[in-house]
Amino acid sequence: MPPPQISVVIPAYREAENLAAVAEAIDAALKDELKYEVIIADDYSGDGAQDICNELSKRLPLRLLTRREERGLSQAVLAGVAMANGEVIVVMDADLSHPPEKIAALALPLLRGEADFTVGSRYIGGGGAHKDWPLRRRIVSAVATIPAKLLTPLADPMSGFFAFRRAQLPRAESLSPIGYKIGLELAVKMNPPKIKEIPIFFRDRERGDSKLNLREQLNYLRHLRRLFWHRWPKRMEVFQFCAVGGVGMMIDLAVYFALQFLGVSHLWARAFAFWPAVSFNWFLNRIMTFKTRPRITRWKQWLQYSAIAILGFTFNWGTYAILTSKVTFFADNLLAAFFAGVLVGTAFNFICSDRIVFR
Repeated sequence: MPPPQISVVIPAYREAENLAAVAEAIDAALKDELKYEVIIADDYSGDGAQDICNELSKRLPLRLLTRREERGLSQAVLAGVAMANGEVIVVMDADLSHPPEKIAALALPLLRGEADFTVGSRYIGGGGAHKDWPLRRRIVSAVATIPAKLLTPLADPMSGFFAFRRAQLPRAESLSPIGYKIGLELAVKMNPPKIKEIPIFFRDRERGDSKLNLREQLNYLRHLRRLFWHRWPKRMEVFQFCAVGGVGMMIDLAVYFALQFLGVSHLWARAFAFWPAVSFNWFLNRIMTFKTRPRITRWKQWLQYSAIAILGFTFNWGTYAILTSKVTFFADNLLAAFFAGVLVGTAFNFICSDRIVFR
């Protein structure tokens, strides 16, 4: 028997009441047009999904993958793709929010070689969402879409209804999705040259509960960070180094004022406040900004970082002193000179951290 042209992968967790309906709808949409299979990747829901899928498989090309070791939509999709036989993979939700009648429209451009990645989009002409879709969900989706658009040209980068050729799936070790936006992960990591968006009408689920909770939203932010790091690693290092430095500066000021409040002179307060701030910066840069760099002994690295921070402050202060004494503009605009000094000192600190401390 020839393999199916399309493998429809459906991640599921406690979606038993939707499985029969979505499987029947897929069959009605594809049985006369394309050879297909359905793979339900269930995260061991314990809700009767196995019995339902066993019955469906007797008359439909459907297989069940029960995942007992871990849970997560993205990982469920990848596990389903691993057991798929189709040339084209179509991923969709189990709750019928994605229209099964659009599966062929997603798959055919890939089968014909007209596209490398297709997406069911709410945000192009002819697409949209049901009027009863909750306002909160609309706002969350719109806000979450903004940073995602920096990573991909897709109009609807948050879509969970997408398709790609199985042979083009990136190597497993290059994928690191967190949460539920596996489509965004693949769009960024595959970087497909030919993308096609198909308008769809998104419907809210009629049965079962949404899995979109605060934890998943926080996972999305973590996922975005990983994707930005993948796309622009050096820029992200600089950005995060500066962000850590900004927090460190607030700690510096807090300790400086706290010590004075306790009666310490401002000169000693300024000297003591430097150390908790620089230690905080070193620690966060070690575990976050430069976490992929080889590790050396903590004390040795802390001493190196502290020495460089002192030199960086010297460059900071020296720049400020030179600009305010030699350049009229900065003599009249001390705050501009202050930030110029911070910029020079930060640049020095980053270059030395990158090349010496965390090399």
